[in-house]
This record gives sequence, structure tokens and C-alpha cells, in this order.
Amino acid sequence: MQFDRLLKYCPHCGSEKFVQNNEKSKKCDTCGFVFYMNASAAVAAFITDTNGRLLVCKRAKEPAKGTLDLPGGFVDGDETAEEAVVRELKEELDAETISVNYVFSLPNNYLYSGLTIPTLDLFFECKLQNYENIKAADDVAGFEYISIENLNPELFGLNSIKKAIDIYIRTKTQQHNA
Repeated sequence: MQFDRLLKYCPHCGSEKFVQNNEKSKKCDTCGFVFYMNASAAVAAFITDTNGRLLVCKRAKEPAKGTLDLPGGFVDGDETAEEAVVRELKEELDAETISVNYVFSLPNNYLYSGLTIPTLDLFFECKLQNYENIKAADDVAGFEYISIENLNPELFGLNSIKKAIDIYIRTKTQQHNA
């Protein structure tokens, strides 16, 4: 983790005696405050159109600007993961979500402002009220629908999304062949 180099002073008392406690925490030798760098929750959505193609977005911002992504983002402190994915789809695609179903989770490391943030990415299958009127907004530079046979995990910029796309391809291929 890089947070040990970025946090030099205790956020509670300001002491310089803010030292590494273990792999994911620092402790203040002056006041005893312990800061843990735990995983942040994030969400991503698998959305398919009536032809079974997956909606993929182009990232408008770093990290991995310009690469493919699934729509989603971080969970706010006052919401559930399901509420977060609905909010993110509204923010990023101006989409109204009518169903949200949890699929799986994957750990990730998300580089932001020089800090590697551990995340737990929660993946959902979502259905939209309308697929024709969505538009790219917020963190999305553009979007397209891609058929399963044309999906390439290596075109996705974030590691957890690459892994999720690989799982998605394998799962859908197995379901099709069953």
C-alpha cells in the first residue's frame, strides 16, 4: 500500500509519530489513534440489450482514461450497493433502472490521486426502463453495445473489470452451450 508514505501526520492529533502498525494500518505513538486502509465498496453493471449485447462504456477520466469499462462507481456512505448502482446508472447514462440483481464480487486496486485504494467491486445485472434514450455523461466519454463473441477483456482498463468480463464471457458461453 502507498498510504503509509502519504499520511505522515496523525489525523487525530497531528503528531509526527504516526507509524506503520501493520500492512493496512498506521498508529499514532502519541495518542494511540489507529487508521485502517480498508477496501472501499464500488459497483459495476452488466446491462444487455434485446439482442444480448453488453453495454460497455469508454472511460472519460483517469485512471485508465479512454479504455473500456462497465458503468458504475463508488458506493456513498449512506446508500446500499443496489442504490449505488441505480444512482451511478442515472449519473453516467441518464438511465432509469427497473431491476438490479447481484452477481459476484472481485477485489481491485484503484489508483487515484497517487494513492492505491483497495476496493471491493460488486457486480450486478441490471435492466433499464429504456435502452434507446441513454446518453453518456459524468465519467463516461461514450458507450456501445458489444456482442459476447466480440468482447475482449484486454480492452478494459481496470483489473477487476477485465476479470469480470472474462467471467461474464465464460458464464454466458456455458449457458449458451448448455
